[in-house]
Amino acid sequence: MSTILQHAPPPESQEFAAVDLGSNSFHMLVARVENGAVQVIDRLREPVRLAAGLDADKRLQPEAAARALACLQRFGQRLRGIPAHQVRAVGTNTMRKVRRSGDFHAAAEAALGHNIEVISGLEEARLVYGGVTHGMGDQLPRRLVVDIGGGSTELIIGRRATPRVMESVSLGCVVHTQRFFDDGEITPARFKRARLAARVELEFLERRYRKAGWDVAMGSSGTIRGIWRVMLAQRWTDQHITRAGLEKVIELALSRDHVDRIDFAGLREDRRPVFIGGLAVLAGIFDSLGLNELRTSDRALREGLIYDLLGRLSNHDVRDEAVEAMAHRYGVDAGHADDLTRTALKLLEQAAKPWNLDLANSKRLLRWAVKLHEVGLVITHNGYHKHSGYIVRNSDLQGFSQTDQKLLAALVRLHRGRFALDAFDDVPTIWVEPIKRLAMILRLAYLLHRSRTPKARPPVRLSANRRGYDVAFTQKRWLERHPLTRADLEREAENLAPAQIRLKLVD
Repeated sequence: MSTILQHAPPPESQEFAAVDLGSNSFHMLVARVENGAVQVIDRLREPVRLAAGLDADKRLQPEAAARALACLQRFGQRLRGIPAHQVRAVGTNTMRKVRRSGDFHAAAEAALGHNIEVISGLEEARLVYGGVTHGMGDQLPRRLVVDIGGGSTELIIGRRATPRVMESVSLGCVVHTQRFFDDGEITPARFKRARLAARVELEFLERRYRKAGWDVAMGSSGTIRGIWRVMLAQRWTDQHITRAGLEKVIELALSRDHVDRIDFAGLREDRRPVFIGGLAVLAGIFDSLGLNELRTSDRALREGLIYDLLGRLSNHDVRDEAVEAMAHRYGVDAGHADDLTRTALKLLEQAAKPWNLDLANSKRLLRWAVKLHEVGLVITHNGYHKHSGYIVRNSDLQGFSQTDQKLLAALVRLHRGRFALDAFDDVPTIWVEPIKRLAMILRLAYLLHRSRTPKARPPVRLSANRRGYDVAFTQKRWLERHPLTRADLEREAENLAPAQIRLKLVD
């Protein structure tokens, strides 16, 4: 399920929660805002090892699914009483990979009691950067952030609070351990191959990242902090991960010969089975980027989720910024978009109650769709709505979950032409009717502004019903003076009929 159309009443609780369904561990953070500052009041973490439960066909095995659902039930108990709009739960690399994930996703949402968004690798990177760098001020403004998870590694270079270069790479402590140390045996030759493979995976970004440069390098999440704790326990560092200390940890790990004998001081027991793979990944990163030192942060994705959630609730939504940036990049006619938005919102006000649409959040989705409906014009006018839908669906829109982006792309795709039901192919069933009805509103607004007359305000009145809608005009003989609009509306009735939608033109 998506959060785009979710109702957001005024806060009833001062608690906010973030849930991170990672490939190795599931995390939950509960916080409250005190005098403008975020105060963490509870944390939960469980080593679910979701990535280890994927078979060769990317299907989630029953044992792994059962572990995950049991964990989410426990998390769900803690979340009771926190309003839904003050909770954000996301799935990362493994949930992106799972084949036929619908059943598991639905069961996971039922167990947690909240929507779960599956986010892209770049959205994960953005949130990690926000979590790690929040509150750092202006000191050391160019920041490299590295986050090694169970199934992917995020590398981000930003300036102050703004990420500038982001990548999500298929490197993780779980998958790298499975690939090179599946039987548990550790040898220098195997580790050398694992370290080199990590560097090869990073080769495509090496030159670009080194050229961008950074003032400080920071690492987050369990893998990096686990390595740091081992180094600290052995007194090989006073504060940060150093290259010399990293090489000593590697020598220590190789001396154990087998994963089962990794029992270093400072390392949590649940980290031991995947420690060697994560160590090889970090060594490959040091080699690729020429790092000599890496600071560690106890903040990561879940903190980024909290800050992002608070931004949305305080009317600073990064999704608005992402849509504006895309519209500008593709040269969208801003004046025409404003005119069309005004009419679309007027129609929504008239249709929301009979169609049971949440007004506030439907307005936001319509605004986004209007802003982006013409981005496909940069390719060609013929069938540009199809190009627009494709661009929206496959671009990196910061702040959007994969489901939210599918909904927006479907709405953009449907704003003109044939009412193509295949636009709903990857839209979750629960959202088909709301998106269909919002598309009907957007299509009508588009036709009323086909002339692109600046500041036009068509005197339209819409009466929504179960079968469709009736369209009338409040100015006498308005349609007579606009014969193209009449012809378009009559043609629109024909376009909607195959989808079992009735448009009735009332004189």
